[in-house]
Amino acid sequence: MTSSLLYNPSAAISPRSSFFPAKARGTPGKSRVSGKEGNWASKKAAAAAVRASVAEAPKELGSRAAEKKLRILVAGGGIGGLVFALAAKRKGFDVVVFERDLSAIRGEGQYRGPIQIQSNALAALEAIDMGVAEEVLNTGCITGDRINGLVDGISGNWYVKFDTFTPAAERGLPVTRVISRMTLQQILAAAVGPEIIMNESNVMDFVDDGEKVTVKLENGESYEGDLLVGADGIWSKVRKNLFGQTEPIYSGYTCYTGIADFVPADIETVGYRVFLGHKQYFVSSDVGGGKMQWYAFYNEAPGGVDDENGKKARLLKLFKGWCDNVMDLLLATDEEAILRRDIYDRSPILSWGKGRVTLLGDSVHAMQPNLGQGGCMAIEDGYQLALELDKATRQSIESGSPVDIVSSLRRQELITLSSEALVPPSFMRMHENFVLQSFMDLLEWLRSWHQLTKHIWELGWGRCLILYSILQFLTQFRIPHPGRVGGRFFIDIGMPLMLSWVLGGNGSKLEGRMPQCRLSDKASDQLREWFSDDDALERALDADWFLFPIGDSTVASETIFLNRDDNNPCLIGSVPHPDFPGVSIAIPSAQVSKMHARISCKDGAFYLTDLRSEYGTWISDNEGRRYRVSPNLPTRFRPTDVIEFGADKKVVFRVKAMKYPPKTTKKDGNELLQAV
Repeated sequence: MTSSLLYNPSAAISPRSSFFPAKARGTPGKSRVSGKEGNWASKKAAAAAVRASVAEAPKELGSRAAEKKLRILVAGGGIGGLVFALAAKRKGFDVVVFERDLSAIRGEGQYRGPIQIQSNALAALEAIDMGVAEEVLNTGCITGDRINGLVDGISGNWYVKFDTFTPAAERGLPVTRVISRMTLQQILAAAVGPEIIMNESNVMDFVDDGEKVTVKLENGESYEGDLLVGADGIWSKVRKNLFGQTEPIYSGYTCYTGIADFVPADIETVGYRVFLGHKQYFVSSDVGGGKMQWYAFYNEAPGGVDDENGKKARLLKLFKGWCDNVMDLLLATDEEAILRRDIYDRSPILSWGKGRVTLLGDSVHAMQPNLGQGGCMAIEDGYQLALELDKATRQSIESGSPVDIVSSLRRQELITLSSEALVPPSFMRMHENFVLQSFMDLLEWLRSWHQLTKHIWELGWGRCLILYSILQFLTQFRIPHPGRVGGRFFIDIGMPLMLSWVLGGNGSKLEGRMPQCRLSDKASDQLREWFSDDDALERALDADWFLFPIGDSTVASETIFLNRDDNNPCLIGSVPHPDFPGVSIAIPSAQVSKMHARISCKDGAFYLTDLRSEYGTWISDNEGRRYRVSPNLPTRFRPTDVIEFGADKKVVFRVKAMKYPPKTTKKDGNELLQAV
């Protein structure tokens, strides 16, 4: 995913330029940029003239007050800082953004990858600047028009599906997008303007004397403004100087992330998934352009270091046995594209600022990347803060009094924290930790036979035998896993309500934006059916199906291509059958009968029929349940299932659906095989 905008932050933004009339104290007695002394003198003379005219003509006080724009200092040129700077600029304020290194994307370069911008943040961006919002919407990859949700990491089965489309459509909001962080930052930086951004300028300290705020940069220079906004991230120096030194809290998880040139078989139907496991989980998302982004979280102590070129190998070991959706992504990712970092956040606080200083984004409500709302909330912070400052300015014009900066900052903080807030960060942090961690712990407990047998033992021998017999009886009916059933019941109640609230944001109250839907945001007509019917979701796969030979002892060496033509079935046998009306596959093996089984397709689903073979045909599903296929009865099989022809495990295949299969190899006669 790339942007048509060609913008080089490090080249376009000068670290040695001034953006509004404020003293630079780096060299005593000299201004930072030549000519500023005269400019300051003219400003002071103009201010004196204004005061004199006010005494003579009180009725003109409002118009005179409007001539003085607030000078806003912003520490941090990340997404939150740039969005606020853009919003403040559009309101007519003088703004300067101090950024340590804009080109580094917060020190992680291009591999920090894309960011999810959900409907609530996109609507706020539209209210700030429709042109910028259009560029983001057109550049980003839509994921909200597909199925998203939580799945089991081992089996790949759905726990719950998230509807991110309906809350947006019902409120006239844009549908969730994913966009490259680098591209988003370039779009925002270009809109803010290079004359406003001071690159290579790191804010280390500040002084608030009640009348103005003076920031002190790492290089010794100082700048003055009417207020300071700390948007300098989770390790914020502004926060430290406001409230003292407090260390971020380690989440308990280290995170690997990467981007792979890979297109899943269900790319048209699934946007992103969260794969859950015990003390580890995995997130994948379509980011457009034939690429997938993923995050792998693992519970361990912070500060770990991998062997050189050992990240991919470790991940393959940590997630061994997980479903193909996870393993395929890891295998498709280059070692050099994998980044590792420990995940930290902060406990929510009720006070976001003091005096003429306030905080924004991760500096005050850092979040783990579980729900994709960290950047979204920073965007909403920027919108709300600019709005409150604009209201205070207009009130000062109407009343003829100075702008009450302190009250407007505290009001913005109160609104964001109150029940009328766009998305209260304390709730988001509480909810993300509770839903994911508690849910994973619950699933692990339910699937742990050790824990279950321990509790059975406590019931006594008699009850133990009775319960064991009941459990053995129930397993014959292939009842769904209790963790999935219980978890779905739990999350189906709260999750839709939470998503509707979060994704809806404050869209109906955004000034400068009318509720509207885009034709480009239209979802599939089958979306509603996909939410309730896993079978319909599988039938919608637009991919080729294959049987890949697996196992060290298998005699099958070729990959079998499965034809989706209803009138072109596949016959499996120990000898070729040239007169068969379809494709004949010959597999010479002791336990493969001459006419062993037939594979056919109907309405997008594949079926396996055992032709009364001597040693049988077996299917193992994605939850490890192995059963024999009944003779002459078509039995449906699915991707990731394992099929055995015969009982000696000499002819074993794994079913895979793939978007871009390997090259086709044709054999003599009517046999059609695939080379692995």
